[in-house]
Amino acid sequence: MRLRRVSLFDILNNTVITIITLLMLYPFVNVFVVSISSYSAFVENPMRIWPKQVTFEAYKEIFGHPVLWSSYWNTIVVTVSGVLLGILLYILTAYPLSKKHLRGRNLIMIAVVFTMLFNGGLIPNYYLMRSLGLINTLAALVIPALLTGFNLILMKTFMENIPEELEEAARIDGASDPYILFRIVVPLSGPIIATLCLFTAVGYWNNFYSAIVYIRDVDKWPLMLFLREIIEGAKLTSISTGAGDNAAEAANLNITPVTLQYATLIFVMIPILCVYPFVQKYFVKGIMLGSVKG
Repeated sequence: MRLRRVSLFDILNNTVITIITLLMLYPFVNVFVVSISSYSAFVENPMRIWPKQVTFEAYKEIFGHPVLWSSYWNTIVVTVSGVLLGILLYILTAYPLSKKHLRGRNLIMIAVVFTMLFNGGLIPNYYLMRSLGLINTLAALVIPALLTGFNLILMKTFMENIPEELEEAARIDGASDPYILFRIVVPLSGPIIATLCLFTAVGYWNNFYSAIVYIRDVDKWPLMLFLREIIEGAKLTSISTGAGDNAAEAANLNITPVTLQYATLIFVMIPILCVYPFVQKYFVKGIMLGSVKG
């Protein structure tokens, strides 16, 4: 077996990639290590990458807070419903726009691009949500982000690359438009659908600004708003039972505001980190094919 010759470029390339990878992994490792380290270990070295005096008190404190589970459930409901409805809207909108014989196609695309450059602003959007009776409902977190111009253009461009001969052959066999869309076009659009699922899911999962504007009740908070309150320390006193106000008490409890924040960060990141590896193989293909001929 012939061995491949390793060039100086390969060595430099792998070295640079390894350094960049380690730099990107460091924040995740540091957050996890601090979240399971004691108060004295954290004070000794806040930048540590190896746990010392391991304790899971911060996780116990976070898991015992009822707002965490209600906000977690709200985020799952918003994310799942937003992804399912959003992908359906993208398919139903992008498919006709991908046909060159559609009348007014260019005008519609100009209107779509216009929404990417300009929007109604915060106050008109708030009054629109209020007039629809959606204030303080989870629907207010789902509906405004269901359809975005950027994702629609990606889907439309991807569908334009599907050979029209497939649809023509199906029409000759008597297939209807819905049959062609859902039995031929949609299965062939797997990479872009997976990519938009990831984009949409991450967007809904990380969104907290809409909740600040539209949500009033604590039991309707999404997870990121709960995390924001912890990071800013607004609710820290009630959550940590006063550990953040007294260093000696914190040392006895092995809990600090930082460990609570980091434990919550780890808990929030886990779902996205679990989903991403399964979607990654479609990610590059969906983006590349969806952006060609844009």
